[in-house]
Amino acid sequence: MKKKLLALVMCVAVGSTILAGCGDKGKSSSSSKEIYFLNFKPEIAQVYDKIAKDYEKEKGVKVKVVTAASGTYEQTLKSEIAKSDAPTIFQINGPVGYQNWKDYCSDLKDSKLYSTLTDKTLAVKSGDGVYGIPYAIEGYGIIYNDAIMKKYFALSDKAVSISSTAEITNYDTFKKVVDDMTKHKDQLGIKGVFASTSLKSGEQWRWQTHLANVPFYYEFKENTKYDSPLLAGLAADKVDFKYSDNFKNIFDLYINNSCTDKKLLGTKSVDDSMSDFALGNAAMVQNGNWAWAQIKGVSGNTVKESDIKFLPIYTGVSGEENQGLCIGTENFFAVNSKVSKEKQQESQDFLEWLFSSDTGKKYVTNDLGFIAPFNTFSDSEKPSDPLAKDVLSWMAKGKTNVAWSFAAFPSENFKNAFGDALLEYSQGSKSWDDVVKTVKESWQTEKANKK
Repeated sequence: MKKKLLALVMCVAVGSTILAGCGDKGKSSSSSKEIYFLNFKPEIAQVYDKIAKDYEKEKGVKVKVVTAASGTYEQTLKSEIAKSDAPTIFQINGPVGYQNWKDYCSDLKDSKLYSTLTDKTLAVKSGDGVYGIPYAIEGYGIIYNDAIMKKYFALSDKAVSISSTAEITNYDTFKKVVDDMTKHKDQLGIKGVFASTSLKSGEQWRWQTHLANVPFYYEFKENTKYDSPLLAGLAADKVDFKYSDNFKNIFDLYINNSCTDKKLLGTKSVDDSMSDFALGNAAMVQNGNWAWAQIKGVSGNTVKESDIKFLPIYTGVSGEENQGLCIGTENFFAVNSKVSKEKQQESQDFLEWLFSSDTGKKYVTNDLGFIAPFNTFSDSEKPSDPLAKDVLSWMAKGKTNVAWSFAAFPSENFKNAFGDALLEYSQGSKSWDDVVKTVKESWQTEKANKK
């Protein structure tokens, strides 16, 4: 009997060991560790796919990357966050975005990523908590092809007395140059001074967000009750659109001197616009430093790195001779508080790796082109692409940069209403007064809906 009992115990023990061994083997060989990153920027989707593969090789953690289509991020996030396999890392659009997603944002104040942030005032905070960490300082303005500009300034019959782009410091001078370049476009070998103004649905963000930032920055800046234009904008239940004529100045210049007839701009995307510029069909295009990856990726690109530079967006505001580029940060990483603690930590680990490891930093600098706001980057590890370098150059000029205030815009509905009104204006079915009315009424309505 004792021998039978002993044999039974040994069988159970051996069986348990075998099962445990099988369990361990199964766990180690499967890709059970997986995080999910919902990417905001379609133009760098392929880079994130490469990053995910390298991270899995190095750390054994799979990174699922999903990229929302242009102009659909909020809509995509709403859909994805409700799924059982929800994003573990997503992006919020500053303080406004945090208000929409605060129930899903975990506190990152103790994260290594936050500890390396060079300017901690940039983070999205609430009380003692940190819920959004900026991942790039970015700049935007009017990108120009210096080879075409030099060709213009070498013309013997040009209508301006200046001899270089560096002498353009205000709207009046800029308009004279643009109008004259249009007259000489055949000699310059261009189809238009500006690349197509992308007013196709979902492709209007350069105008209803980035360009709109300029007049609203100046309007909000005049409210001295608040410490920044952004805070003034967040507190504004209504707007005067005081600098609407200044917006009209530059917008009219774009659409009247474009590669594409202004009545057809509703068919044009950002990709079309960047292709116009990359192929040398246009001398200028409004966009940010992130656009270099897109420009160099266009098949047949003719623009040399040494010829790609920035001008500020001049609109005719008093004192704009001292204005720099639009510098700031719009998007912040957030970690989903609704997923397991393990996945939250794995998500933090991935972000920390991206901005501190040699592999990650090479991607950030060379492929993503981010001007990363973390002390983990040495001077030699900062971006080498021409637009990022020119942003840094403009920041060193001592000019007054236009802060990003569009995070105060009340909703996507507001921006889309603005963009649609601009399209109708371009097509001739809306007056400028109609556009102004739409902007003011939409702001007030969307603000009221949030209360």
